Amino acid sequence: MIYFKYFIYGLIQGFTEFLPISSTAHLKVLSDIFGINDPGSSLSAILQLGSVLAVIYYFRKDIYSSINSRKNFYKNFILESKLIKSLFIGSISILLLGGIIKIFVPYFSESIFRTNYSIATLSILMAILMLIADKSKQKQITLINHKFIDSLKIGLGQSLAIVPGVSRSGITMSIALLLGWEKREAAKFSFLLGVPAISIAAVVELIDSFNKNTNIPFGPLLLALTTTFLVSLFSMDFLLRFITLKGLSLFAYYRITFGTMIFLSYF
Repeated sequence: MIYFKYFIYGLIQGFTEFLPISSTAHLKVLSDIFGINDPGSSLSAILQLGSVLAVIYYFRKDIYSSINSRKNFYKNFILESKLIKSLFIGSISILLLGGIIKIFVPYFSESIFRTNYSIATLSILMAILMLIADKSKQKQITLINHKFIDSLKIGLGQSLAIVPGVSRSGITMSIALLLGWEKREAAKFSFLLGVPAISIAAVVELIDSFNKNTNIPFGPLLLALTTTFLVSLFSMDFLLRFITLKGLSLFAYYRITFGTMIFLSYF
């Protein structure tokens, strides 16, 4: 039973991390539906490592070609790369906010923001933002010609994804589209921007769980991480293709339905 439970955790995490529908919210709500325990913020963060590895693997050819096309990798790629600088700028706010919450608000994961009512409300509000963003005019902004102020704005939006129901990919792609980014480029930047913050958060939570002697069994956790990795590859490839052709509208309508069903469950 425990292996099945962790398999479900990995399945949900993998499908929902890159789709703009909030992976944390679905882990919380669908755990209730399946009758299994809410994985909690610590396990949710650790499972996201599988999604991070999927991003690195998915873009492995781009990373490899970037390394081998430059004679001085450290000088030209790390110090001068616009993308690396953008990812750093975009990650500052969520790392600062996450650190502050971890230190000064240790019970944040048990707060009102993790209730199904809060998740339903944010799901619908985010859907409205996504519909507006989807109709905004594209200015052909890409990873190559974007400005660093864009990275800062998108990063500020990403920091709000600490609250379940917001969706990291949903809010980052929405802000990018509102700024005029091309849809496919907005999705790619959203994927890459999540790597630093998610990786650090996952490692911190993993260390914290060991320090607190949290009972997270290794075998089921490995199964969940493997499932997350494989399913994340599929969902990431699907989203890149889908958003280029159809945009965010379908996901927005899904979020409205998801939020409404949660509200109706109270009656």
